[in-house]
Amino acid sequence: MIMCMEKYVYQMFILGLENVEEPLNKGLGGVIFFTKDINSDEQLKSDIKKIKQAAIIPPFISIDQEGGRVERTENIRPKRLSAKYACEKGILKSQSEEIAKELSEWGFNLNFSPCIDVNTNPNNPIIGERAFSDNPDEVIKGMDIVINAMRENGIIPCVKHFPGHGDADKDSHLTLPVIDSTLDEMETVHIKPFKYAVKNNIEMIMAAHIYCSCFGKEIIPASLSTNALNYLRNTLGYEGIIISDDMVMKGVQTYGSLEACITGINAGLNMFIFRNSDEQTINMINNLCKVVENDKNLREKVMSSYTKITKLKALYGIID
Repeated sequence: MIMCMEKYVYQMFILGLENVEEPLNKGLGGVIFFTKDINSDEQLKSDIKKIKQAAIIPPFISIDQEGGRVERTENIRPKRLSAKYACEKGILKSQSEEIAKELSEWGFNLNFSPCIDVNTNPNNPIIGERAFSDNPDEVIKGMDIVINAMRENGIIPCVKHFPGHGDADKDSHLTLPVIDSTLDEMETVHIKPFKYAVKNNIEMIMAAHIYCSCFGKEIIPASLSTNALNYLRNTLGYEGIIISDDMVMKGVQTYGSLEACITGINAGLNMFIFRNSDEQTINMINNLCKVVENDKNLREKVMSSYTKITKLKALYGIID
């Protein structure tokens, strides 16, 4: 007998706020706030409260709050320093603690931070000052500070962008960057902080929409690559949640949303971010539910993801 997979599939998605009430009523895994969604402290707290009340399963309430270039509260707070400059000025710890406390007070429980890319390419158009350093050991030091601040304030940290976006010369929001480093080069520099994070039980890892030739000849984003995600699971021994970067980015959208999600689930992704929760996205998730219900292998992978998601939510007291 084919089981109804709706709530299990919906748990795998984090969506933007547009039209989010229907997905919340179907078991949506979480929501993500952007700058346009935040206009005052009162409005933000009120919206988060309404989201929690509307959800049939308590959701992740998430944000990209790195500090500096990627900081979503600029309409209500002065911007802080990006990771690189916070490190250089010796204020990363105090700044991270301030960010984490604010997020907790507003009602967030998940922050897509820190960025643990090693920025080895000075012409990198997307990482740059978001990286702690061009030295993997310094990146690890910065990562520890941010992760500890988040955890101490009940905020789930998510490190990004596996297997390392630091050597890219293109922006994955606009195209699919290509990284031609050997696996040894990747492990020595870019993967090193992720290996450390796994050993220290990082709760969530975001996979990048970049093609790394060291994981195979097929030109496919690491986020959808069985070889890349198997490396994370089997070689590094990661057992937590692997989440995609935003699925509306051009580095992944050539596949089409439904096919990309099917490919991602098969490759080992546990969750997806879609900044657009428009009618097209919701229809896609509903169609995905139908596909999953008729595919035993996909069902098993979805159920495995559901277990990981609910385990993490329980760990942080989001669900009982």
